Amino acid sequence: MSTPTKTNGTGLEDVNIPGQAFLREALTSCTDPLKAIESFQVENGVLLPSLRPMLPLLDLHGVRRLDFHTSLMEELRDKLIAHINELGQKEPRERDKMLKELLVKSFPVVRVKSLRPVVMAILRNTQHIDDKYLRILVRDRELYADTDTEVKRQIWRDNQSLFGDEVSPLLSQYIREKEHILFDHTNLQNLFFQPTPKLRRQGEVVQKLANMIGSSVKLYDMVLQFLRTLFLRTRNVHYCTLRAELLMALHDLEVQEIISIDPCHKFTWCLDACIREKNVDIKRSRELQGFLDNIKRGQEQVLGDLSMTLCDPYAINFLATSAIKILQHLINNEGLPRENQILILLLRMLALGLSAWLMIDSQDFKEPKLDGQVVTKFLPALMSLMVDDQCRSLHAKLPPDERESALTTIEHSGPAPDAVEAYIQESAVSSILAMYYTLHTARIKDRMGLLRVLAILSVCKDDRAYEDPFLHSLIALLIPMCDEFATEDFCTTLFDEFIFAGLQRENVTCRHMLKLLWYIHQKLPPGRLGSLMKAMQPTAAHNEHIHKLYESLQERIGSAASTSASVSLSQTGSEPLIPLVETPATPQLPGGASPVSASLSPASELDSSPLKSLPLPPPPPHFATPTP
Repeated sequence: MSTPTKTNGTGLEDVNIPGQAFLREALTSCTDPLKAIESFQVENGVLLPSLRPMLPLLDLHGVRRLDFHTSLMEELRDKLIAHINELGQKEPRERDKMLKELLVKSFPVVRVKSLRPVVMAILRNTQHIDDKYLRILVRDRELYADTDTEVKRQIWRDNQSLFGDEVSPLLSQYIREKEHILFDHTNLQNLFFQPTPKLRRQGEVVQKLANMIGSSVKLYDMVLQFLRTLFLRTRNVHYCTLRAELLMALHDLEVQEIISIDPCHKFTWCLDACIREKNVDIKRSRELQGFLDNIKRGQEQVLGDLSMTLCDPYAINFLATSAIKILQHLINNEGLPRENQILILLLRMLALGLSAWLMIDSQDFKEPKLDGQVVTKFLPALMSLMVDDQCRSLHAKLPPDERESALTTIEHSGPAPDAVEAYIQESAVSSILAMYYTLHTARIKDRMGLLRVLAILSVCKDDRAYEDPFLHSLIALLIPMCDEFATEDFCTTLFDEFIFAGLQRENVTCRHMLKLLWYIHQKLPPGRLGSLMKAMQPTAAHNEHIHKLYESLQERIGSAASTSASVSLSQTGSEPLIPLVETPATPQLPGGASPVSASLSPASELDSSPLKSLPLPPPPPHFATPTP
């Protein structure tokens, strides 16, 4: 798109209205400019006899002729636009013919700003605009900026790169918003998994994308191609979230042209209902299983989109949390994992979601087979770990008995079963289940249970235990357990055996750990705090926001230390450097440290647009795009 070259006139001459060119010619060729101006005013002013007598009266009140004519023009323009909008609601045959005639007559004046809204109203109500008009709008930046979204859709359908330029800032904004929730060190209330699906898809970016797409299947397919390509390029799972939220936003708007042909719609709708209700019953489990079982030969590419839907962190969170609940139910009822069909379905969907990137990258659209040993060996081992934790919890509620306490500690507090550690190294599904059981133990503040499973999380397949959504949830649950950080065994397991194993990952050191230290530094032993701060120190490769957060944390720790030292000095009653005159009952200074607050600069913005290099050849669309 380029700025147009300057042309003579504004298009008024094309519709037989004297404009700039006529007035310029009249003033340069006349002998009396004032008379030429007066003649132009008489010929082109208000021609209604009923209004002409008002002009001298307005002159007496100091109303300029320009103001009078502008006011009159705006009133007529608004009435004309209202009439055009009414015309747009009529039957297609009558409407299209009249709008086409109006467009032919009015489009030449589209560069007159005061008249442009009329032309845009005609274009907005025209279902199929000729390419000659669209080309003019695309070439002129000012006209394109003033064009309504309904008209731009017709431009974007045949201009993927231009549509990509429009979509790219929204996708970048969406990723920044998600990362802000995950990394914001002041955020302890609005956690990542708290908003409901309905609330999430009411977000600004999702609604803007839905409005840009409208009912255009071709634009919807373009957005899906962008999301697939970016997910493939970056492995960022937030693009999977956006794919599901966008489909459900169009579902809320009842855009039947799209949701009726997207083969993922009913599956995503059913899964969304389960996530909203935090439960999957027998009826919905049969529906979900039916979608997976009934994929016909030749439609295997649908698995690519289904896997993206299940790779959404909110879907992973629901599937894993539900699986842990079912395992607890089986323990209480002495059931076997392989006999619970809903559990098998959850694990099947979890396996499909965790293989999304590999499936799209390889273009091998086959559902991964769930390892039977995960069900027959790993889950029983995990359940034995859960039973140990329940036994300790139950024993803690009984009257104290030293011998029984010793036996309980010996029998139910040892290392996690070897099978658990072995399978989380080989299976992504096993890793996710172990991670979410970790969150469960932290949520109920089971100290021993948390340490047992934390000690082995560092060996999870593909370093899944260091992914942002999990660390965000874990840190939020550890902060209320701040008193535990004063003990050496807790710090050794958490930091030495888990956190330090992932220090090579920037998100661990510079995001989540700084947030944890922000709240629990006062409870840490000085030596441990010093080693952690040294390990967390950002380098030149880190952005400015990380450096500022680290400096703020240093100031917070220093301020807390100085306050603590002054309180300690006052409580020990040390002799002051300057002798005091003895007085009866000299009171001591009050103890207690004042709270320390620190400010944080907003999250840094992305430096580059993720779609700048698009369009690359994206993976083939998963459903045919009808010809618009």
